[in-house]
Amino acid sequence: MTNSLRPVDQLVPGANLAAYVQSVGSIPILSIDRERELAKELYYESNLDAARELVMSHLRFVVHIARSYSGYGLAEADLIQEGNVGLMKAVKRYNPEKGVRLVSFAVHWIKAEMHEYILRNWRIVKVATTKAQRKLFFNLRSSKKSLTWLNPTEAQAIADDLGVAVHEVHKMEGRLSSRDLAFDSPLDDDDERSWQAPQYFLEDSQADPAVEVESRDFQQNSEAQLHAALSDLDDRSRDILAQRWLAEEKSTLHELAAQYGVSAERIRQLEKNAMKKLRAAIAETPQ
Repeated sequence: MTNSLRPVDQLVPGANLAAYVQSVGSIPILSIDRERELAKELYYESNLDAARELVMSHLRFVVHIARSYSGYGLAEADLIQEGNVGLMKAVKRYNPEKGVRLVSFAVHWIKAEMHEYILRNWRIVKVATTKAQRKLFFNLRSSKKSLTWLNPTEAQAIADDLGVAVHEVHKMEGRLSSRDLAFDSPLDDDDERSWQAPQYFLEDSQADPAVEVESRDFQQNSEAQLHAALSDLDDRSRDILAQRWLAEEKSTLHELAAQYGVSAERIRQLEKNAMKKLRAAIAETPQ
């Protein structure tokens, strides 16, 4: 193993990405013969030192691929980390007898890990779940020639090229043009911007202005009819109903009987007759 290969823990993309790129760029590229020799040691003998050298010598290619995905707004260091995972998977599965260079074989695995990471983190809501949608997601951005919406001819050309329906192209274009938006407005937002938060304009499917107005009018009419009906009762009947039904601490029949000097049964009869008059008065009132 050459001395130029540094310990793996010193070659992790972190805060100092420039230093990492410089470090992996200084690792020599393997010759065809050396690569084949190392690959055979790993494939037939499970030599982990050979695997390490194969991985280290190809880290620069992961950086190169990661930079091609810079337009997704994700940290380059995170993309490189994911690509490195793909590189290690490729090294583990590489068969030197197939006659293909490791870098050509590893590209698929490196991109697969990066694609999965981008799809998980590019939006809160997943924009691509099926195989066709994933294909569209990564090809549509490069297929569009400008930031404007696709015209019918362009959309059809992309659909034909990718083997998908035109409506799928338009649907993915809309998803790519969207952005995440917090439901609540940020605490530091001023009054001129805070109203744009969804909490202020998203429709409540349970709220219907017509139903609310109707309910409020019904409540007001019912209260007016009740007060009018109560005013037609004699004072004693109205007081009995008030103490039995409207007071915070309701009186019992015996308490009212003692108050008015009659039997509890008489109070019950007066209450029953008063309720009957109330129902009749409310029923006769025009709606």
